[in-house]
Amino acid sequence: MKSKIVSKTFGLVAGLAMSAMSWQANAAEPLKIGYSDWPGWVAWEVAIEKKWFKEAGVDVKFEWFDYVASMDAYAAGKLDAVHMTNGDALVTGSTGAPSVMILLNDYSNGNDMVVAKQGVASVKDLKGKKVGVEVGFVAHLMLLTALDANGMSESDVTLVNVPTNETPQVLASGEVDAIVAWQPSSGQALNLVPGSKAVFTSADNPGIIYDGLSVNPASLSSRKKDWEKVLKVWYKTVDYINDPKTHADAVSIMASRVGLAPAEYEPFLKGTKILSLEEAKAAYKKGDGLDSIYGSSKVSDDFNVANKVYDAPQDINVYFDGSLTNGL
Repeated sequence: MKSKIVSKTFGLVAGLAMSAMSWQANAAEPLKIGYSDWPGWVAWEVAIEKKWFKEAGVDVKFEWFDYVASMDAYAAGKLDAVHMTNGDALVTGSTGAPSVMILLNDYSNGNDMVVAKQGVASVKDLKGKKVGVEVGFVAHLMLLTALDANGMSESDVTLVNVPTNETPQVLASGEVDAIVAWQPSSGQALNLVPGSKAVFTSADNPGIIYDGLSVNPASLSSRKKDWEKVLKVWYKTVDYINDPKTHADAVSIMASRVGLAPAEYEPFLKGTKILSLEEAKAAYKKGDGLDSIYGSSKVSDDFNVANKVYDAPQDINVYFDGSLTNGL
């Protein structure tokens, strides 16, 4: 999935602190869930519009943010849960805002891209050239992955630190030879710069970026039954999106939320592998590869430490809990 789709940022500002001591679960209050502009999270609009939460007997309040702002709100104790990448869950935890990812919405399957200007036909053609990327964020990890896959390293290119939502304009200006971004910024770059092309995408390395729902541990402990109901609604939503009979309606609802026509939104959805229940259960199994949330998160943790996003490796095991998913 994300700065406006979203970081998928691995570089949440250090020092964010969650006043967990003052946070109190209150069963009389709705579950407050932060979400932002990424297809795997915009999908909740289907359930909201269809009133499936009321039908399931759980009171929720979804709050719409820019991605980084949603993590800020969570870190400040204003939300019970927030949608973020697996790598960002580690970042927020390292700065004092622990969470448990109880739901794996999706993994990026093409929406994250290395977009190069005309004349740069491959990643190898970037040797000695400038790449615009938000250093320390998920796009940076994508770039390192692309370079490694082509027998290259970071020293083979010159990094130009650019906020992800500004990458299309920077590529168009000619200041850099390529940028790294996710939808919609990656798509905007392709549309804005004639002859540009995606020379590497997250579809080339599926599982490098997972997107999920991370919950405050206190909320999870005190309202576990409610969170189980939230997950049941999610998989009802997934079925609705995947059913050919209702897919168009689902896309229309999602597109409306972000102000796009359904035909414009469909490619974003195709670049996002929304996980079925069985696929999510498989991803929760411990393993070293990118097909496991644990293997993927180890890659993210190594990246975060190497780039001084935080100092000490995180205990990945405490950030992910597939028990509710496995119980469905």
